[in-house]
Amino acid sequence: WVPGADWRHPTGPGSSIEGLEDHPVVQVATADAEAYAAWAGKRLPTEAEWEYAAWGGASGHEFAWGDELEPAGRHMANIWQGEFPHGNTAADGFLRTSPVGHYPPNGFGLSDMIGNVWEWTSDWYADRHVVEQHRDGTPKGCCAPRNPRGAALESSFDPAMPQIRIPRRVLKGGSHLCALSYCRRYRPAARHAQAIDRSTSRIGFRCVADA
Repeated sequence: WVPGADWRHPTGPGSSIEGLEDHPVVQVATADAEAYAAWAGKRLPTEAEWEYAAWGGASGHEFAWGDELEPAGRHMANIWQGEFPHGNTAADGFLRTSPVGHYPPNGFGLSDMIGNVWEWTSDWYADRHVVEQHRDGTPKGCCAPRNPRGAALESSFDPAMPQIRIPRRVLKGGSHLCALSYCRRYRPAARHAQAIDRSTSRIGFRCVADA
């Protein structure tokens, strides 16, 4: 943690974004991402929209590109190599973020849906997805809904810290700090809770546009 870090100075006051113009923006809280999206006439994706896009039309595998993390030894996303948190070998050539589009796009032509930086979504976080119900309160199906909606804001507070009433949003995609030996959250199905006021060097965002 470094005081004074922001999107123009991603690793602290002495840093800059010079030479990083093609890297994802980081050090953005939810309000920052939403403000940019509104300025651009777009919005943040829902969790379901984000995950659908990340699969690229080929769901059913462990990873977005198949069942091997590094098929034929090829790096498919910017993640941590080595033992987390002290042994990053940077075998993929990057200790931190990588240029957007450095890795192969998915089946929808989208780059960096996996790894590099976590991405904000518009959904409030809950441990389980909200299941649609009939009027009598019974679930409409036995399984997860086809297009789940986000949880209610009140459900997003961290139960482990009841004295801290900061709502949390869903992050998706994993980052350059996700490791095989630790969290494995670089899978499309993985998700993470993040307080909306937090900005870090591992969180960015992307926008969606409605037709």
